[in-house]
Formats: sequence, structure tokens, C-alpha cells
Amino acid sequence: MIKDVCDVTKTNEDVVLRVQEQIPDLSKVAKFLKALADETRLKIAYALTVEESLCVCDVAAIIGSSVATASHHLRFLKENGLAKSFRDGKQMYYSLEDDHVYQIVTIAYEHSKEVTGDDIEGTATI
Repeated sequence: MIKDVCDVTKTNEDVVLRVQEQIPDLSKVAKFLKALADETRLKIAYALTVEESLCVCDVAAIIGSSVATASHHLRFLKENGLAKSFRDGKQMYYSLEDDHVYQIVTIAYEHSKEVTGDDIEGTATI
């Protein structure tokens, strides 16, 4: 069995410092990704890649939930910068915030199809 840790502890201080200096504050990115980490919210976001905008009632039917539950998830997506809303008469509609969200959701789905079986190590080829 191959161990997934170094056999010795030896760091390249120049590399470590160079990388540490280039890492920005990623707290907003973590919050953004956390919003998509919930399977129901991800399903809603994916549904909004299929249909440009959906009313809360349609979202509830798509995810098999109550309107209140769908509304809660949609509000959470909106508060975290993934969705936007507009009212049309008595109905509230939601869509993805922008093309970046669309790309992240679709690319993540495409990548998940590449992973086979339970082995999620995934090796990148360049």
C-alpha cells in the first residue's frame, strides 16, 4: 500500500513563502462553495442552468419540497451571491447570479462524471 504522506519532513522554505504570499483571503470563496455543498441547493443551481429562471413553486416541484423549503434554499443562494430574484406579478422568480456561477456548476458536474467508482483521488494529466 502506498502511503499518502512524505517519508521525511523537509520543506522548501522559498517555495512555501512564495506561495503563502500569493494566497489571498479565500473566506468569501469558501462561503460561496459551502452554499453549493448542500445537495438540494446544488440541484437548484443545476436546474437554473437548464432553465434561465424558475419561480419558487417550480423549484419546489423540481426538488420535491414545500414552497417554504424551496424559498429558504433560494434565499440562501441569493444571500451568498449565487442567485438573483425578480417578481413578476404574484410570482417570485430566481436565476443564477451570472455566467461564473453557471460555469462553476456545469464544470463541477462534468468533472464529477469523469470520476469513476469510489476512487476519487483523480490524477491530472498535463
